[in-house]
Amino acid sequence: MRSVLIAGSAVAVLVAAGAITYAVAGEDNDGGGAVPSADSADAGFARDMAVHHQQAVEMSYIVRDRTKDTDVRRLAYDIAQTQANQRGMLLGWLDLWGLPKVSADPPMTWMGMGDMASGKDGALMPGMATNTELKKLGTLNGKQAEIFYLQLMTDHHKGGIHMAEGCVAKCAVTVEKNLAQGMVDAQQSELTTMAQMLKERGAEPRA
Repeated sequence: MRSVLIAGSAVAVLVAAGAITYAVAGEDNDGGGAVPSADSADAGFARDMAVHHQQAVEMSYIVRDRTKDTDVRRLAYDIAQTQANQRGMLLGWLDLWGLPKVSADPPMTWMGMGDMASGKDGALMPGMATNTELKKLGTLNGKQAEIFYLQLMTDHHKGGIHMAEGCVAKCAVTVEKNLAQGMVDAQQSELTTMAQMLKERGAEPRA
């Protein structure tokens, strides 16, 4: 599928750019070199998006083993590799800043939305799948697995885009804001790809 190939190329560019992002994140921000505080948007986004990304990686590896469809497997591989790379950068920045990787505050508190997700059944942030949904994905095969994965990942991307847009608006570290904008652009492109893939399978995103 041409659209998946294009998405894969875009992912490769984003991953390559990420290596540069990691190298300078400890020194490039709009605050004159000051390290972000533990309760800053920069730290909150890094912590929360690292958790959000980890679930996307998990879902992608689950579906890889549940279908032989080349397009879905390629998309899942691209998502897993990209988000694992970005997760490493986010956690690496927290290390560079000497900040904790966990917080006592609810997820998305840095966005003023700490009460948005109840955390029920493992869905810690908007867009995240529940533990029950992850288990269900692991029981499906073929077309059923493909459709459910695409639906779950569509929800996941929508939640991730909302968070990344929050960082673009609130974060102070320039390279982190740039990475967040790259996430928005790449995931919006993937949403278009996944909508088409669902349509080809006689399905559509969940309401």
